[in-house]
Amino acid sequence: MSQDPQQPQQPGQAGHAWPVMSIAEAHARLTAPGTPFETEQRVIRGIPTTVWKHAPPTLRDLFLIAAAWGDRTFVVYEDERVSYRAFALAATALAHQLVRDGVRKGDRVAVAMRNLPEWPVAFFAGLLAGAIVTPLNAWWTGPELEYGLADSGSRIAIVDHERLDRILEHLPQCPALERIYVSRAPADATFDDPRMVPLASLIGTSDAWPALPSQSLPLVPLDPEDDATIFYTSGTTGKPKGAVGTHRNACSVAVCAQFSPMRNLLRRGEPIPEPNPDAPQKAALLAVPFFHVTGCMSVLNGALAAGGKIVLLHRWDTLRAMALIERERCTSAGGVPTIAWQIIEHPQRDDFDLSSLENMHYGGAPASPELVRRIKETFPNAAPGIGWGMTETSATFTSHSADEYLHRPDSSGPSLPIGEMRIDDGFGRALPPGETGELLVRGANVVDRYWNKPEATAKTFVDGWLHTGDVARIDEEGFLYIVDRMKDMLIRGGENIYCIEVESALYAHPAIMDAAVVGIAHRTLGEEPGAVVSLKPGATASEAELQDFVRARLAAFKVPVRIIVLQEMLPRNPNGKILKSNLRKLFAQAEP
Repeated sequence: MSQDPQQPQQPGQAGHAWPVMSIAEAHARLTAPGTPFETEQRVIRGIPTTVWKHAPPTLRDLFLIAAAWGDRTFVVYEDERVSYRAFALAATALAHQLVRDGVRKGDRVAVAMRNLPEWPVAFFAGLLAGAIVTPLNAWWTGPELEYGLADSGSRIAIVDHERLDRILEHLPQCPALERIYVSRAPADATFDDPRMVPLASLIGTSDAWPALPSQSLPLVPLDPEDDATIFYTSGTTGKPKGAVGTHRNACSVAVCAQFSPMRNLLRRGEPIPEPNPDAPQKAALLAVPFFHVTGCMSVLNGALAAGGKIVLLHRWDTLRAMALIERERCTSAGGVPTIAWQIIEHPQRDDFDLSSLENMHYGGAPASPELVRRIKETFPNAAPGIGWGMTETSATFTSHSADEYLHRPDSSGPSLPIGEMRIDDGFGRALPPGETGELLVRGANVVDRYWNKPEATAKTFVDGWLHTGDVARIDEEGFLYIVDRMKDMLIRGGENIYCIEVESALYAHPAIMDAAVVGIAHRTLGEEPGAVVSLKPGATASEAELQDFVRARLAAFKVPVRIIVLQEMLPRNPNGKILKSNLRKLFAQAEP
Protein backbone atom coordinates (compact mmCIF):
# COMPACT_ATOMS: atom_id res chain seq x y z
CA MET A 1 0.00 0.00 0.00
CA SER A 2 1.19 3.50 -0.74
CA GLN A 3 1.63 6.00 2.04
CA ASP A 4 -1.20 8.44 2.65
CA PRO A 5 -0.87 11.46 0.37
CA GLN A 6 -1.47 14.90 1.76
CA GLN A 7 -5.01 15.47 0.63
CA PRO A 8 -5.53 18.82 -1.09
CA GLN A 9 -8.49 20.95 -0.26
CA GLN A 10 -10.97 20.33 -3.05
CA PRO A 11 -14.45 21.66 -3.57
CA GLY A 12 -17.17 19.51 -2.11
CA GLN A 13 -20.50 18.99 -3.83
CA ALA A 14 -21.95 21.99 -2.03
CA GLY A 15 -19.13 24.26 -3.17
CA HIS A 16 -17.31 24.07 0.15
CA ALA A 17 -13.70 23.07 0.59
CA TRP A 18 -13.34 19.41 1.39
CA PRO A 19 -13.55 18.56 4.20
CA VAL A 20 -15.21 21.18 6.34
CA MET A 21 -14.83 19.06 9.49
CA SER A 22 -12.72 16.18 10.72
CA ILE A 23 -13.84 12.59 11.21
CA ALA A 24 -13.82 13.14 14.98
CA GLU A 25 -16.01 16.23 14.68
CA ALA A 26 -18.46 14.46 12.37
CA HIS A 27 -18.69 11.46 14.69
CA ALA A 28 -19.28 13.73 17.68
CA ARG A 29 -22.14 15.47 15.85
CA LEU A 30 -23.73 12.24 14.64
CA THR A 31 -23.57 10.45 18.02
CA ALA A 32 -24.65 13.36 20.21
CA PRO A 33 -27.58 12.99 22.63
CA GLY A 34 -30.94 13.01 20.88
CA THR A 35 -29.59 11.92 17.48
CA PRO A 36 -30.54 8.64 15.74
CA PHE A 37 -26.95 7.41 16.13
CA GLU A 38 -26.57 8.45 19.76
CA THR A 39 -24.11 6.22 21.61
CA GLU A 40 -23.76 5.20 25.24
CA GLN A 41 -21.43 3.05 27.32
CA ARG A 42 -22.34 -0.46 28.47
CA VAL A 43 -20.20 -3.05 30.24
CA ILE A 44 -20.43 -6.23 28.18
CA ARG A 45 -18.67 -9.35 29.41
CA GLY A 46 -16.62 -7.11 31.70
CA ILE A 47 -15.47 -4.78 28.88
CA PRO A 48 -16.66 -1.14 28.68
CA THR A 49 -18.27 -0.99 25.23
CA THR A 50 -19.75 1.81 23.15
CA VAL A 51 -23.17 0.88 21.75
CA TRP A 52 -25.89 2.51 19.66
CA LYS A 53 -28.43 3.74 22.22
CA HIS A 54 -31.43 3.48 19.87
CA ALA A 55 -30.63 0.24 18.05
CA PRO A 56 -33.19 -2.55 18.50
CA PRO A 57 -32.06 -4.62 21.51
CA THR A 58 -32.62 -8.00 19.86
CA LEU A 59 -33.35 -9.46 16.44
CA ARG A 60 -36.89 -10.08 17.68
CA ASP A 61 -37.24 -6.30 18.08
CA LEU A 62 -35.80 -5.82 14.58
CA PHE A 63 -38.38 -8.30 13.28
CA LEU A 64 -41.20 -6.26 14.85
CA ILE A 65 -39.85 -3.11 13.18
CA ALA A 66 -39.87 -4.98 9.85
CA ALA A 67 -43.39 -6.31 10.30
CA ALA A 68 -44.60 -2.72 10.68
CA TRP A 69 -43.58 -1.99 7.07
CA GLY A 70 -46.76 -3.87 6.11
CA ASP A 71 -47.51 -4.27 2.42
CA ARG A 72 -44.27 -2.64 1.27
CA THR A 73 -42.27 -5.01 -0.97
CA PHE A 74 -39.60 -6.91 0.95
CA VAL A 75 -38.14 -9.49 -1.45
CA VAL A 76 -38.29 -9.92 -5.21
CA TYR A 77 -37.21 -13.27 -6.69
CA GLU A 78 -37.83 -14.00 -10.35
CA ASP A 79 -41.58 -13.29 -10.70
CA GLU A 80 -42.30 -13.62 -6.96
CA ARG A 81 -42.90 -10.55 -4.84
CA VAL A 82 -43.09 -10.89 -1.07
CA SER A 83 -44.34 -8.09 1.17
CA TYR A 84 -43.07 -7.39 4.67
CA ARG A 85 -46.42 -8.50 6.03
CA ALA A 86 -46.28 -11.82 4.17
CA PHE A 87 -42.71 -12.42 5.35
CA ALA A 88 -43.71 -11.74 8.96
CA LEU A 89 -46.69 -14.10 8.78
CA ALA A 90 -44.61 -16.92 7.30
CA ALA A 91 -41.71 -16.50 9.75
CA THR A 92 -44.10 -16.42 12.72
CA ALA A 93 -45.93 -19.54 11.54
CA LEU A 94 -42.67 -21.43 11.10
CA ALA A 95 -41.40 -20.21 14.48
CA HIS A 96 -44.42 -21.73 16.20
CA GLN A 97 -43.83 -25.00 14.35
CA LEU A 98 -40.22 -25.05 15.58
CA VAL A 99 -41.46 -24.56 19.14
CA ARG A 100 -43.88 -27.47 18.66
CA ASP A 101 -40.92 -29.49 17.36
CA GLY A 102 -39.30 -29.00 20.74
CA VAL A 103 -36.82 -26.27 19.85
CA ARG A 104 -35.79 -24.46 22.99
CA LYS A 105 -33.67 -21.43 23.69
CA GLY A 106 -30.08 -22.12 22.73
CA ASP A 107 -30.81 -25.05 20.39
CA ARG A 108 -29.26 -24.78 16.94
CA VAL A 109 -31.33 -24.49 13.77
CA ALA A 110 -29.31 -24.73 10.55
CA VAL A 111 -30.28 -22.97 7.31
CA ALA A 112 -28.72 -24.27 4.08
CA MET A 113 -30.20 -22.96 0.85
CA ARG A 114 -29.53 -20.58 -1.99
CA ASN A 115 -30.88 -17.01 -1.86
CA LEU A 116 -34.62 -17.61 -1.83
CA PRO A 117 -37.55 -15.81 -0.14
CA GLU A 118 -37.64 -18.76 2.27
CA TRP A 119 -34.12 -17.97 3.56
CA PRO A 120 -35.04 -14.92 5.70
CA VAL A 121 -38.23 -16.70 6.77
CA ALA A 122 -36.19 -19.66 8.06
CA PHE A 123 -33.56 -17.41 9.64
CA PHE A 124 -36.03 -15.32 11.64
CA ALA A 125 -38.27 -18.28 12.48
CA GLY A 126 -35.33 -19.87 14.26
CA LEU A 127 -34.50 -16.65 16.10
CA LEU A 128 -38.11 -16.09 17.20
CA ALA A 129 -38.15 -19.64 18.60
CA GLY A 130 -35.08 -18.76 20.66
CA ALA A 131 -32.66 -20.88 18.65
CA ILE A 132 -29.10 -20.06 17.66
CA VAL A 133 -29.48 -19.92 13.88
CA THR A 134 -26.61 -21.48 11.96
CA PRO A 135 -26.42 -20.45 8.28
CA LEU A 136 -24.36 -22.95 6.30
CA ASN A 137 -22.51 -22.19 3.07
CA ALA A 138 -24.76 -23.38 0.25
CA TRP A 139 -21.70 -23.87 -1.96
CA TRP A 140 -20.25 -26.46 0.41
CA THR A 141 -20.02 -30.09 -0.64
CA GLY A 142 -21.78 -32.89 1.23
CA PRO A 143 -18.85 -33.56 3.60
CA GLU A 144 -18.51 -29.83 4.35
CA LEU A 145 -22.24 -29.53 5.10
CA GLU A 146 -21.99 -32.63 7.29
CA TYR A 147 -19.24 -30.94 9.29
CA GLY A 148 -21.35 -27.81 9.84
CA LEU A 149 -24.42 -29.79 10.91
CA ALA A 150 -22.48 -32.09 13.22
CA ASP A 151 -20.18 -29.46 14.71
CA SER A 152 -23.08 -27.13 15.52
CA GLY A 153 -25.21 -29.99 16.83
CA SER A 154 -28.19 -28.61 14.93
CA ARG A 155 -31.51 -30.21 15.90
CA ILE A 156 -33.39 -28.78 12.91
CA ALA A 157 -32.17 -28.10 9.37
CA ILE A 158 -34.08 -25.99 6.86
CA VAL A 159 -32.67 -26.71 3.40
CA ASP A 160 -33.54 -26.48 -0.25
CA HIS A 161 -33.78 -29.61 -2.38
CA GLU A 162 -30.30 -29.24 -3.86
CA ARG A 163 -28.71 -29.11 -0.40
CA LEU A 164 -30.83 -32.09 0.68
CA ASP A 165 -29.35 -34.17 -2.14
CA ARG A 166 -25.86 -33.28 -0.90
CA ILE A 167 -26.43 -34.22 2.73
CA LEU A 168 -28.54 -37.37 2.33
CA GLU A 169 -25.66 -39.84 2.57
CA HIS A 170 -24.15 -37.86 5.46
CA LEU A 171 -27.19 -37.84 7.75
CA PRO A 172 -25.99 -40.84 9.80
CA GLN A 173 -23.05 -38.68 10.91
CA CYS A 174 -25.44 -35.96 12.19
CA PRO A 175 -26.98 -37.67 15.23
CA ALA A 176 -28.45 -34.49 16.73
CA LEU A 177 -30.57 -33.77 13.63
CA GLU A 178 -34.23 -34.49 14.40
CA ARG A 179 -36.14 -32.75 11.60
CA ILE A 180 -35.35 -31.47 8.09
CA TYR A 181 -37.66 -29.01 6.40
CA VAL A 182 -37.20 -28.94 2.63
CA SER A 183 -38.06 -25.85 0.60
CA ARG A 184 -38.94 -25.92 -3.10
CA ALA A 185 -39.03 -29.70 -3.31
CA PRO A 186 -40.27 -30.99 -6.69
CA ALA A 187 -43.97 -31.78 -6.73
CA ASP A 188 -43.28 -35.49 -7.23
CA ALA A 189 -40.65 -35.70 -4.50
CA THR A 190 -41.12 -38.38 -1.87
CA PHE A 191 -39.23 -38.70 1.40
CA ASP A 192 -38.54 -42.10 2.93
CA ASP A 193 -37.03 -40.54 6.03
CA PRO A 194 -39.82 -39.47 8.45
CA ARG A 195 -37.63 -36.56 9.61
CA MET A 196 -38.04 -34.87 6.21
CA VAL A 197 -41.02 -32.55 5.69
CA PRO A 198 -41.77 -30.23 2.76
CA LEU A 199 -41.62 -26.67 4.05
CA ALA A 200 -44.56 -25.73 1.84
CA SER A 201 -46.77 -28.18 3.76
CA LEU A 202 -46.42 -25.84 6.75
CA ILE A 203 -46.42 -22.36 5.29
CA GLY A 204 -47.29 -22.84 1.61
CA THR A 205 -45.51 -21.18 -1.29
CA SER A 206 -44.60 -17.50 -1.15
CA ASP A 207 -47.80 -16.41 -2.95
CA ALA A 208 -49.82 -18.04 -0.15
CA TRP A 209 -48.03 -16.33 2.73
CA PRO A 210 -50.37 -13.28 2.82
CA ALA A 211 -53.27 -15.64 3.65
CA LEU A 212 -51.54 -17.23 6.65
CA PRO A 213 -53.29 -16.53 9.98
CA SER A 214 -51.93 -13.72 12.11
CA GLN A 215 -50.36 -14.95 15.35
CA SER A 216 -48.53 -13.44 18.26
CA LEU A 217 -44.84 -14.27 18.52
CA PRO A 218 -43.61 -17.23 20.59
CA LEU A 219 -43.11 -16.23 24.20
CA VAL A 220 -39.35 -16.67 24.37
CA PRO A 221 -37.44 -14.14 26.52
CA LEU A 222 -34.44 -12.74 24.66
CA ASP A 223 -31.59 -10.53 25.87
CA PRO A 224 -29.18 -8.45 23.75
CA GLU A 225 -26.26 -10.58 24.99
CA ASP A 226 -27.93 -13.91 24.19
CA ASP A 227 -26.31 -16.02 21.48
CA ALA A 228 -28.21 -15.60 18.21
CA THR A 229 -26.12 -16.93 15.31
CA ILE A 230 -23.23 -19.18 14.34
CA PHE A 231 -21.58 -18.16 11.07
CA TYR A 232 -18.79 -20.44 9.91
CA THR A 233 -15.50 -19.01 8.79
CA SER A 234 -12.59 -21.05 7.46
CA GLY A 235 -9.74 -21.89 9.80
CA THR A 236 -6.03 -22.36 9.32
CA THR A 237 -6.41 -25.95 10.50
CA GLY A 238 -8.57 -26.62 7.46
CA LYS A 239 -11.74 -26.97 9.55
CA PRO A 240 -14.23 -24.08 9.63
CA LYS A 241 -14.78 -22.23 12.90
CA GLY A 242 -18.23 -21.13 14.00
CA ALA A 243 -18.24 -17.50 15.13
CA VAL A 244 -20.94 -17.18 17.81
CA GLY A 245 -22.74 -13.85 17.47
CA THR A 246 -25.17 -12.23 19.89
CA HIS A 247 -28.35 -10.29 19.21
CA ARG A 248 -26.45 -7.08 19.99
CA ASN A 249 -23.69 -7.98 17.53
CA ALA A 250 -26.24 -8.35 14.74
CA CYS A 251 -28.40 -5.34 15.62
CA SER A 252 -25.33 -3.10 15.87
CA VAL A 253 -24.65 -3.68 12.17
CA ALA A 254 -28.29 -3.65 11.04
CA VAL A 255 -28.72 0.07 11.77
CA CYS A 256 -25.38 1.43 10.57
CA ALA A 257 -25.95 1.58 6.79
CA GLN A 258 -26.70 5.32 6.75
CA PHE A 259 -23.91 6.36 9.08
CA SER A 260 -21.18 6.77 6.46
CA PRO A 261 -23.44 8.69 4.00
CA MET A 262 -24.47 11.09 6.80
CA ARG A 263 -20.85 11.61 7.75
CA ASN A 264 -20.03 12.51 4.16
CA LEU A 265 -22.84 15.06 4.11
CA LEU A 266 -21.51 16.75 7.24
CA ARG A 267 -17.95 16.77 5.95
CA ARG A 268 -19.17 18.37 2.70
CA GLY A 269 -20.91 21.07 4.68
CA GLU A 270 -24.40 19.88 3.77
CA PRO A 271 -27.32 19.44 6.19
CA ILE A 272 -28.58 16.00 7.09
CA PRO A 273 -32.04 15.61 5.53
CA GLU A 274 -35.05 15.00 7.71
CA PRO A 275 -36.56 11.50 7.50
CA ASN A 276 -39.16 11.32 4.73
CA PRO A 277 -41.62 8.44 5.00
CA ASP A 278 -42.92 9.26 1.51
CA ALA A 279 -39.51 8.96 -0.16
CA PRO A 280 -39.18 6.25 -2.84
CA GLN A 281 -38.23 2.87 -1.43
CA LYS A 282 -34.55 1.97 -1.54
CA ALA A 283 -33.80 -1.27 -3.39
CA ALA A 284 -30.68 -3.41 -3.18
CA LEU A 285 -29.62 -5.91 -5.80
CA LEU A 286 -28.27 -8.74 -3.66
CA ALA A 287 -25.56 -10.61 -5.52
CA VAL A 288 -23.84 -12.11 -2.47
CA PRO A 289 -25.26 -14.97 -0.41
CA PHE A 290 -27.46 -14.56 2.64
CA PHE A 291 -25.23 -17.15 4.35
CA HIS A 292 -22.36 -14.62 4.47
CA VAL A 293 -22.44 -11.93 7.14
CA THR A 294 -22.47 -9.26 4.41
CA GLY A 295 -25.65 -10.63 2.85
CA CYS A 296 -27.33 -11.34 6.18
CA MET A 297 -26.15 -8.72 8.67
CA SER A 298 -25.60 -5.79 6.31
CA VAL A 299 -28.10 -6.26 3.48
CA LEU A 300 -30.93 -8.38 4.95
CA ASN A 301 -31.03 -6.89 8.44
CA GLY A 302 -30.25 -3.43 7.07
CA ALA A 303 -33.28 -3.67 4.78
CA LEU A 304 -35.51 -4.79 7.65
CA ALA A 305 -34.46 -1.78 9.71
CA ALA A 306 -35.07 0.72 6.92
CA GLY A 307 -37.93 -0.88 4.98
CA GLY A 308 -35.84 -1.49 1.87
CA LYS A 309 -36.46 -3.91 -0.97
CA ILE A 310 -34.07 -6.80 -1.71
CA VAL A 311 -33.85 -8.07 -5.28
CA LEU A 312 -32.51 -11.63 -5.55
CA LEU A 313 -30.77 -13.37 -8.42
CA HIS A 314 -31.09 -17.11 -9.01
CA ARG A 315 -27.42 -17.04 -9.90
CA TRP A 316 -25.09 -14.21 -10.91
CA ASP A 317 -25.53 -13.15 -14.52
CA THR A 318 -24.48 -9.64 -15.51
CA LEU A 319 -27.18 -9.16 -18.15
CA ARG A 320 -29.88 -10.38 -15.79
CA ALA A 321 -28.48 -8.16 -13.03
CA MET A 322 -28.64 -5.05 -15.21
CA ALA A 323 -32.18 -5.92 -16.32
CA LEU A 324 -33.25 -6.21 -12.67
CA ILE A 325 -31.57 -2.93 -11.73
CA GLU A 326 -33.59 -1.28 -14.49
CA ARG A 327 -36.88 -3.09 -13.73
CA GLU A 328 -36.76 -2.71 -9.93
CA ARG A 329 -35.05 0.71 -9.92
CA CYS A 330 -32.32 -0.63 -7.66
CA THR A 331 -30.50 2.09 -5.74
CA SER A 332 -27.56 -0.07 -4.69
CA ALA A 333 -25.55 -2.95 -6.09
CA GLY A 334 -22.26 -4.58 -5.35
CA GLY A 335 -21.07 -6.98 -2.71
CA VAL A 336 -17.58 -7.75 -4.00
CA PRO A 337 -15.41 -5.82 -6.50
CA THR A 338 -15.98 -8.49 -9.15
CA ILE A 339 -19.61 -7.48 -9.54
CA ALA A 340 -18.83 -3.79 -9.99
CA TRP A 341 -16.20 -4.59 -12.62
CA GLN A 342 -18.52 -6.90 -14.58
CA ILE A 343 -21.27 -4.30 -14.76
CA ILE A 344 -18.90 -1.47 -15.66
CA GLU A 345 -17.14 -3.40 -18.43
CA HIS A 346 -20.10 -5.23 -19.94
CA PRO A 347 -20.45 -4.36 -23.66
CA GLN A 348 -24.26 -4.11 -23.37
CA ARG A 349 -24.30 -1.88 -20.31
CA ASP A 350 -25.63 1.12 -22.26
CA ASP A 351 -28.66 -0.91 -23.31
CA PHE A 352 -30.03 -0.62 -19.75
CA ASP A 353 -31.23 2.31 -17.68
CA LEU A 354 -29.04 2.09 -14.60
CA SER A 355 -29.59 5.69 -13.54
CA SER A 356 -31.35 4.64 -10.31
CA LEU A 357 -28.04 3.49 -8.81
CA GLU A 358 -26.96 5.63 -5.86
CA ASN A 359 -24.34 3.31 -4.39
CA MET A 360 -21.84 0.79 -5.71
CA HIS A 361 -20.32 -0.73 -2.60
CA TYR A 362 -18.24 -3.79 -1.95
CA GLY A 363 -15.88 -5.50 0.44
CA GLY A 364 -14.50 -8.94 1.16
CA ALA A 365 -11.78 -8.80 -1.49
CA PRO A 366 -8.93 -6.52 -2.56
CA ALA A 367 -10.07 -3.59 -4.69
CA SER A 368 -7.90 -1.34 -6.80
CA PRO A 369 -8.09 2.47 -6.65
CA GLU A 370 -8.84 2.28 -10.38
CA LEU A 371 -12.25 0.81 -9.59
CA VAL A 372 -13.17 3.91 -7.56
CA ARG A 373 -12.36 6.11 -10.53
CA ARG A 374 -14.25 3.89 -12.98
CA ILE A 375 -17.39 3.87 -10.83
CA LYS A 376 -17.48 7.67 -10.77
CA GLU A 377 -16.85 7.84 -14.53
CA THR A 378 -19.55 5.29 -15.35
CA PHE A 379 -22.17 6.24 -12.75
CA PRO A 380 -21.70 9.92 -11.86
CA ASN A 381 -24.66 9.82 -9.44
CA ALA A 382 -23.53 6.67 -7.65
CA ALA A 383 -21.19 6.85 -4.67
CA PRO A 384 -18.51 4.18 -4.53
CA GLY A 385 -18.12 2.50 -1.17
CA ILE A 386 -15.95 -0.06 0.55
CA GLY A 387 -15.61 -1.39 4.04
CA TRP A 388 -13.58 -3.80 6.09
CA GLY A 389 -15.03 -6.50 8.27
CA MET A 390 -14.89 -10.18 9.08
CA THR A 391 -17.30 -12.90 10.04
CA GLU A 392 -16.10 -12.24 13.59
CA THR A 393 -17.12 -8.55 13.35
CA SER A 394 -20.63 -9.40 12.09
CA ALA A 395 -19.73 -7.75 8.74
CA THR A 396 -19.18 -3.97 8.75
CA PHE A 397 -16.46 -2.62 11.03
CA THR A 398 -15.05 0.22 8.93
CA SER A 399 -17.13 2.20 6.47
CA HIS A 400 -15.84 4.27 3.58
CA SER A 401 -17.78 5.93 0.76
CA ALA A 402 -18.29 8.89 -1.56
CA ASP A 403 -15.87 11.81 -1.03
CA GLU A 404 -13.93 10.07 1.72
CA TYR A 405 -13.30 7.08 -0.51
CA LEU A 406 -12.36 9.23 -3.50
CA HIS A 407 -9.76 11.02 -1.38
CA ARG A 408 -8.34 7.81 0.11
CA PRO A 409 -9.04 5.08 -2.47
CA ASP A 410 -6.51 2.66 -0.94
CA SER A 411 -8.05 2.85 2.54
CA SER A 412 -10.87 0.79 4.04
CA GLY A 413 -12.10 3.83 5.98
CA PRO A 414 -12.43 4.65 9.69
CA SER A 415 -14.17 2.40 12.19
CA LEU A 416 -17.76 2.96 13.20
CA PRO A 417 -18.10 4.87 16.50
CA ILE A 418 -19.08 1.60 18.22
CA GLY A 419 -15.70 0.04 17.40
CA GLU A 420 -12.06 0.46 18.40
CA MET A 421 -8.95 -0.39 16.39
CA ARG A 422 -5.33 -0.64 17.34
CA ILE A 423 -2.15 -1.86 15.68
CA ASP A 424 -0.19 -4.38 17.74
CA ASP A 425 3.57 -4.89 17.52
CA GLY A 426 3.32 -8.61 18.26
CA PHE A 427 4.28 -8.16 21.91
CA GLY A 428 1.04 -6.61 23.17
CA ARG A 429 2.11 -3.00 22.62
CA ALA A 430 0.02 -0.57 20.56
CA LEU A 431 1.88 1.10 17.71
CA PRO A 432 1.50 4.80 16.80
CA PRO A 433 -0.25 6.05 13.63
CA GLY A 434 1.49 5.06 10.43
CA GLU A 435 3.27 2.03 11.92
CA THR A 436 2.51 -1.43 10.55
CA GLY A 437 1.53 -4.43 12.68
CA GLU A 438 -1.38 -6.76 13.39
CA LEU A 439 -4.83 -5.19 13.42
CA LEU A 440 -6.77 -5.73 16.66
CA VAL A 441 -10.41 -4.66 16.99
CA ARG A 442 -13.16 -4.72 19.59
CA GLY A 443 -16.66 -3.31 19.83
CA ALA A 444 -20.39 -3.92 20.02
CA ASN A 445 -20.45 -5.92 16.78
CA VAL A 446 -17.47 -8.19 17.56
CA VAL A 447 -18.22 -11.77 18.63
CA ASP A 448 -16.44 -13.18 21.67
CA ARG A 449 -15.79 -16.83 20.84
CA TYR A 450 -15.84 -19.75 18.42
CA TRP A 451 -18.26 -22.62 18.83
CA ASN A 452 -16.61 -25.66 20.43
CA LYS A 453 -13.12 -24.25 19.76
CA PRO A 454 -11.69 -23.18 23.15
CA GLU A 455 -8.07 -23.12 21.96
CA ALA A 456 -8.83 -21.02 18.88
CA THR A 457 -11.00 -18.75 21.03
CA ALA A 458 -8.23 -18.20 23.57
CA LYS A 459 -5.74 -17.40 20.82
CA THR A 460 -8.00 -15.06 18.83
CA PHE A 461 -9.98 -13.21 21.52
CA VAL A 462 -7.74 -11.64 24.17
CA ASP A 463 -9.04 -9.16 26.77
CA GLY A 464 -11.93 -8.23 24.50
CA TRP A 465 -9.66 -7.65 21.49
CA LEU A 466 -10.06 -9.70 18.33
CA HIS A 467 -6.72 -10.59 16.74
CA THR A 468 -7.68 -10.28 13.08
CA GLY A 469 -4.57 -11.76 11.50
CA ASP A 470 -4.45 -8.80 9.12
CA VAL A 471 -1.32 -6.68 8.80
CA ALA A 472 -2.39 -3.04 8.70
CA ARG A 473 -1.70 0.54 9.66
CA ILE A 474 -3.94 3.40 10.79
CA ASP A 475 -3.30 7.01 9.84
CA GLU A 476 -3.53 10.08 12.07
CA GLU A 477 -7.25 10.54 11.39
CA GLY A 478 -8.18 6.91 12.02
CA PHE A 479 -8.36 5.56 8.46
CA LEU A 480 -7.46 1.89 8.14
CA TYR A 481 -5.08 0.54 5.50
CA ILE A 482 -4.87 -3.24 5.08
CA VAL A 483 -1.32 -4.14 4.05
CA ASP A 484 -1.26 -7.94 4.05
CA ARG A 485 -2.67 -11.04 5.71
CA MET A 486 -0.82 -12.92 8.38
CA LYS A 487 -3.02 -15.93 7.79
CA ASP A 488 -2.22 -18.21 4.89
CA MET A 489 -5.41 -17.31 3.11
CA LEU A 490 -6.58 -15.81 -0.14
CA ILE A 491 -9.90 -14.21 -1.05
CA ARG A 492 -11.51 -15.05 -4.37
CA GLY A 493 -14.38 -12.74 -5.21
CA GLY A 494 -15.34 -12.43 -1.54
CA GLU A 495 -14.89 -16.12 -0.66
CA ASN A 496 -12.20 -17.01 1.89
CA ILE A 497 -9.94 -19.86 0.78
CA TYR A 498 -7.50 -21.20 3.35
CA CYS A 499 -4.51 -22.65 1.55
CA ILE A 500 -3.96 -25.52 3.96
CA GLU A 501 -7.43 -26.90 3.20
CA VAL A 502 -6.71 -27.08 -0.54
CA GLU A 503 -3.20 -28.38 0.10
CA SER A 504 -4.62 -31.17 2.27
CA ALA A 505 -6.92 -32.19 -0.57
CA LEU A 506 -3.98 -32.29 -2.99
CA TYR A 507 -1.86 -34.30 -0.57
CA ALA A 508 -4.57 -36.96 -0.51
CA HIS A 509 -3.80 -37.74 -4.18
CA PRO A 510 -1.50 -40.78 -4.37
CA ALA A 511 0.87 -39.11 -6.84
CA ILE A 512 1.52 -35.94 -4.81
CA MET A 513 4.72 -35.57 -2.86
CA ASP A 514 4.70 -31.81 -2.25
CA ALA A 515 1.95 -29.19 -2.63
CA ALA A 516 1.54 -25.49 -1.99
CA VAL A 517 -1.32 -23.11 -2.78
CA VAL A 518 -0.84 -19.39 -3.43
CA GLY A 519 -2.95 -16.52 -4.69
CA ILE A 520 -2.80 -15.52 -8.35
CA ALA A 521 -3.76 -11.90 -8.92
CA HIS A 522 -7.02 -11.43 -10.82
CA ARG A 523 -8.33 -8.07 -11.96
CA THR A 524 -11.95 -8.54 -10.96
CA LEU A 525 -11.94 -11.43 -8.48
CA GLY A 526 -9.00 -9.99 -6.55
CA GLU A 527 -7.14 -13.29 -6.59
CA GLU A 528 -7.59 -16.94 -7.47
CA PRO A 529 -6.04 -20.12 -6.07
CA GLY A 530 -3.04 -21.57 -7.87
CA ALA A 531 -1.10 -24.66 -6.83
CA VAL A 532 2.45 -25.85 -7.34
CA VAL A 533 3.08 -29.56 -6.80
CA SER A 534 5.85 -32.10 -7.16
CA LEU A 535 5.13 -35.77 -7.79
CA LYS A 536 6.42 -38.92 -6.20
CA PRO A 537 9.14 -40.74 -8.20
CA GLY A 538 7.60 -42.57 -11.11
CA ALA A 539 4.14 -41.06 -10.54
CA THR A 540 2.15 -39.13 -13.13
CA ALA A 541 -0.77 -36.73 -12.81
CA SER A 542 -2.12 -34.05 -15.13
CA GLU A 543 -3.37 -30.62 -14.15
CA ALA A 544 -6.94 -31.55 -15.11
CA GLU A 545 -6.77 -34.79 -13.11
CA LEU A 546 -5.61 -32.96 -9.99
CA GLN A 547 -8.26 -30.28 -10.41
CA ASP A 548 -10.96 -32.96 -10.69
CA PHE A 549 -9.53 -34.65 -7.60
CA VAL A 550 -9.83 -31.45 -5.55
CA ARG A 551 -13.25 -30.66 -7.03
CA ALA A 552 -14.60 -33.95 -5.71
CA ARG A 553 -13.57 -32.98 -2.18
CA LEU A 554 -14.03 -29.22 -1.91
CA ALA A 555 -16.39 -26.51 -3.09
CA ALA A 556 -15.77 -25.41 -6.68
CA PHE A 557 -14.47 -21.95 -5.74
CA LYS A 558 -11.57 -23.58 -3.86
CA VAL A 559 -10.29 -25.58 -6.86
CA PRO A 560 -6.95 -24.20 -8.17
CA VAL A 561 -7.40 -22.51 -11.53
CA ARG A 562 -3.76 -23.36 -12.39
CA ILE A 563 -1.58 -26.22 -11.21
CA ILE A 564 2.11 -26.20 -12.06
CA VAL A 565 3.93 -29.54 -11.78
CA LEU A 566 7.61 -29.36 -10.87
CA GLN A 567 10.06 -32.21 -11.21
CA GLU A 568 12.02 -31.15 -8.15
CA MET A 569 11.09 -30.50 -4.53
CA LEU A 570 9.38 -27.22 -3.82
CA PRO A 571 11.78 -24.50 -2.59
CA ARG A 572 12.12 -24.27 1.19
CA ASN A 573 13.89 -22.10 3.73
CA PRO A 574 16.39 -23.56 6.25
CA ASN A 575 13.51 -24.33 8.63
CA GLY A 576 11.79 -26.44 6.00
CA LYS A 577 8.96 -24.00 5.28
CA ILE A 578 7.95 -23.75 1.63
CA LEU A 579 8.92 -20.39 0.10
CA LYS A 580 5.59 -19.33 -1.34
CA SER A 581 7.00 -16.00 -2.53
CA ASN A 582 9.15 -17.98 -4.99
CA LEU A 583 6.14 -19.96 -6.16
CA ARG A 584 4.12 -16.84 -6.89
CA LYS A 585 6.83 -15.79 -9.30
CA LEU A 586 6.28 -18.99 -11.29
CA PHE A 587 2.73 -17.92 -12.12
CA ALA A 588 3.88 -14.40 -12.99
CA GLN A 589 6.50 -15.83 -15.35
CA ALA A 590 3.95 -18.10 -16.99
CA GLU A 591 1.58 -15.25 -17.86
CA PRO A 592 1.44 -14.37 -21.57
